[in-house]
Amino acid sequence: MQSIRYRLIEFFVVFVLIPMSFVFNFQLWVKLAIGVSGFIYVIYVLLKVENNKFKIRQHINWTQFWQRTTIKFLVIALVTIGYMYIIDYKNLFVVIKSKPLLWAIILFIYSVFSVYPQELVYRTFFFQRYESLFRSNALFIMVNAALFSLAHIFFKNTLVMILTFIGGILFALTFKKTKSTLLVSIEHAIYGSWLFTVGMGEMLGFPN
Repeated sequence: MQSIRYRLIEFFVVFVLIPMSFVFNFQLWVKLAIGVSGFIYVIYVLLKVENNKFKIRQHINWTQFWQRTTIKFLVIALVTIGYMYIIDYKNLFVVIKSKPLLWAIILFIYSVFSVYPQELVYRTFFFQRYESLFRSNALFIMVNAALFSLAHIFFKNTLVMILTFIGGILFALTFKKTKSTLLVSIEHAIYGSWLFTVGMGEMLGFPN
């Protein structure tokens, strides 16, 4: 295990410096290079330092997971439908009604190439590297959620920051309970896909 000082520097660079750098206007290829380099580093550490085998956990309580996720999803669905109905009715379910094929393609790409990498970084990597540095579980969850929200700062949208902070809490709690990247990725994909479906995708970078 690397020293605490090393992990604190790593923490700052990966979860603060890199996300904040994306706010500034410089060429897209530079941003992509920074992001890809950071992700490669995370995978290297998980494999070579943390000895992560990337295996699906055994004895997963699927029934409990789906029960909890369904309840949370129903609450999210009701709140977001109400929000869209009041604030932006014309875009309520706009993509699935007007471009169902695009909707299906985007959800597949999002779930596989966006959600899973995010959960590897913000849950699997983050928990394995830094959980032992916190004495308070509540503080650790809040910090994880805040940094997950910070990762979306480049959208420059207050509502996005609030939604991703709430999502970060939910995902961190799920990972804390299950220690499963697969389960938290499924939950993340469901909620994110729903926001796109209900008509809130544009503010999160989904094409309409």
